[in-house]
Amino acid sequence: MASKRRRKESTGEDRSERRGQGREEGTSPKDGGKGKEPRENALLEWLKSLAVALVLFLIIRSFLLHTFVIISGSMEDTLLVGDLLLVNRAAVGSPVPGTSWRIPGYSTVQRGDILVFDPPHEQDLKLVKRLIGLPGDTVEMRNKVLLVNGQAMDEPYVQHQDPHRDDASPWMAWQDEHVLRDEADGEDQPTRDNWGPLLIPPDHYFMLGDNRDTSLDSRYWGLLEGWRLEGRAMIIYFSYDKESLRPFPALREIRWGRVGRRLR
Repeated sequence: MASKRRRKESTGEDRSERRGQGREEGTSPKDGGKGKEPRENALLEWLKSLAVALVLFLIIRSFLLHTFVIISGSMEDTLLVGDLLLVNRAAVGSPVPGTSWRIPGYSTVQRGDILVFDPPHEQDLKLVKRLIGLPGDTVEMRNKVLLVNGQAMDEPYVQHQDPHRDDASPWMAWQDEHVLRDEADGEDQPTRDNWGPLLIPPDHYFMLGDNRDTSLDSRYWGLLEGWRLEGRAMIIYFSYDKESLRPFPALREIRWGRVGRRLR
């Protein structure tokens, strides 16, 4: 009998030791020996995926593609208020944030391109206009007719909403430094519809809006340096009547005929 009691006591002690070891190792009968590591690993993997997605988004937005919303009528009817554009930044090159470096583009800009850029007259503003004058070109306007290198341009996209006025502006005084003028001609004050000829210097561009009578463009704020170019507008990926008075115009006033339209 005594030997049986000793065996029972020994067996009970062994069981107690095994339960104690289980508690020290962080296991319990309820979790079947599984710890918190799987949940922690899942959270870590989720955070890694989120970080990778954020880095890819920043790379795409900074160097490849960008979006732009039309908020004024200076490019009507090519672009309307409420058009949302996809802009190709890689085509013309893009600056490296926080540095003075610029990644070169895979193509050169051409006359007629619709470009997004950082204008010289306002620091936190982005504009979209049509490229008219390239480095080395001479540009001028006579009675609303645009001439590039002495040739009248065919511009079927141009709109004239205020044909009777031809005002001068103090903003246009910058043209005196670039105008090609014979001394016999005297000094002519440039106006909205009559100016030039202007010689475009290296790495500078002359931009105009398609809605010529209302556009604030290179005629007024001057030539555009090449480093200010942000990208080439490619496509209208969404469009709605932003000026509509109906509630929720982005849902109820979609201009389906403009969605997916390529820009030229």
